Formats: sequence, C-alpha cells, structure tokens
Amino acid sequence: MKRISAAVVIGVFLLALGGWVARPAGQGARASTQGTQAAPNAKYGPHKQAALPPLPFGPRDPVPRPANCVNRSSQACVADVFKFAAEHPEVLGYVPCFCGCENLGHRGNDECFVKARAANGDVTAWEPHGTECQVCLDVGQQAMQMYSSGASVREIRAAIEKKYAGTYHNHTPTVQPPAK
Repeated sequence: MKRISAAVVIGVFLLALGGWVARPAGQGARASTQGTQAAPNAKYGPHKQAALPPLPFGPRDPVPRPANCVNRSSQACVADVFKFAAEHPEVLGYVPCFCGCENLGHRGNDECFVKARAANGDVTAWEPHGTECQVCLDVGQQAMQMYSSGASVREIRAAIEKKYAGTYHNHTPTVQPPAK
C-alpha cells in the first residue's frame, strides 16, 4: 500500500511539473497574457448567500493559515476566504492562482474554493483543494482584503500578479477583468 501511495504522490508531482515544462512557447509565468472576456462565474457576483454548504474540512488538522490571518483560528480564516469566494466570483474569477491547480482544470482563484453553483449562483459544492493549499488561500485572502479596502479588480489582479508571478512558474488561464 505504501508503494501505491508513493507512486501516486510522484505521479501527481510529475503531472504538475509536466504542466509547467510543457507550456507552449509564449506562455510565461505572468497570467496577464490571457485575453479580456467575462470570467466564467463573474455573472453570479456579488452574490450574498443565505445558506452555504458545510465547509470541506478533512482529517487534516490544522488547516493552513492564510498569511495575513492573525488573532483567529486557521479554520475561521479559511472559512472567511471560502465565503468571499462564494459571494464574490466577480472578483476571484479574474484573479489567477499560482499553485499549479490549472492542472485540476481551474481557470481562476474562485475555482480553488467553489466547485459547483446552482443556476441562481448559490454554491452547491465546495472545492476541497482550497482547504489544503497555502497559495490558494493566500491569493484569496489578499484579494479579499484588497477588495474590502476599496481596490478595483484590476488593482487586485495587478498586485497579486506582481507578488506571485515572479516566484511561481504555474498559473491558471485567467481572463483579464474588463476595463472600466
């Protein structure tokens, strides 16, 4: 059983590495090369939600703590980011993630947390990857804090790209926010 587990871990690592190595020419680490169009879930936000599904906290304890989370439990900080993702796909849908989750099919940081929505935009299923990934959480929390401070989606994206694109080789294929 341990051999199978090690093989799976190595396979996932190689798949993630392969996604970086096999990137077509012209696609650098900066997510800003993507065209401007509507983010897939942006039409749902801002969207206050009366009831959210239970968060997908697994057996892992403690969950990663977002970098700027102080004086609160890790789970409370992570729950805040998940709620922000649920209610603000018009922000996180235009913010790239840099952890390599494009290999999971993610197109923006919102998909690190939300797996499925109802036709009215209510979250019906969470993406558990967001509970375990420090990069996803840090990107989501920075976007949430900047949005709460009044930053535009373009400013949020620019700040996150500046912080992460030079450090990480992967990024989601996230569209640019519309010019306003």
